[in-house]
Amino acid sequence: MGSSMGVRVVVVDDHRLLAEALASALKLRGHRVLAAAAPAAGAAELVISRAPEVCLLGTANPAEPGAFEPVVRIKRERPQIAVVVLGPVPSPRGIAAAFAAGASGYVRQDERIEGVERALAKARSGEAAIAPQLLQGAFAELLNPAVQPDDEGSRLLRLLTPREVEVLVRVAEGEDTRLIAAGMSIAPSTARTHVQRVLMKLGVGSRLEAAALAARTGLLDRALPGASSTAAQG
Repeated sequence: MGSSMGVRVVVVDDHRLLAEALASALKLRGHRVLAAAAPAAGAAELVISRAPEVCLLGTANPAEPGAFEPVVRIKRERPQIAVVVLGPVPSPRGIAAAFAAGASGYVRQDERIEGVERALAKARSGEAAIAPQLLQGAFAELLNPAVQPDDEGSRLLRLLTPREVEVLVRVAEGEDTRLIAAGMSIAPSTARTHVQRVLMKLGVGSRLEAAALAARTGLLDRALPGASSTAAQG
């Protein structure tokens, strides 16, 4: 690839070794690498001060909140710099977060150097630089989502009978066995059995853990909206 086609680029990655190896490979192929660095807090400043055509920004965890803060900053201060994110196989959320922050592309860390070059050229010319199979994977996952943590509440809810759900609501309200039995008009021994079954199905060891799990997964809101208030009055 002739240097007339070369892209002015800054490479930033958590792993200095990776950044430098990538920088060397790009230089060998006729690109002008203005800087290669590990992204301490100063990643955005470095890119803004060097003003490359494209910044290759490595990220270890694209779905982490704030992972693309540098992208937002770069685009705010130097909108003409295209940012291509270099990361692991991303979730749809990771890809969406990168593009929402202003990135022009997403390249997998295990991509060949030719793939990285294609992404640089596309980003420089203002196109979205993302491999079709990455997008296909993301769309497939959006259409048939794997169980996300937010769906854990629904999954746990399906394990419980309506009776057990009511027991869980009451446990979460802090009712003891005697109150649960009275509120549901059942014998205390039956109430105790129900509580044990709920703990077993949820895979927790105590009522406190069951209440915490129910709160964390939003299980109670899904169970019966307004259930906790009725239980509190009952």
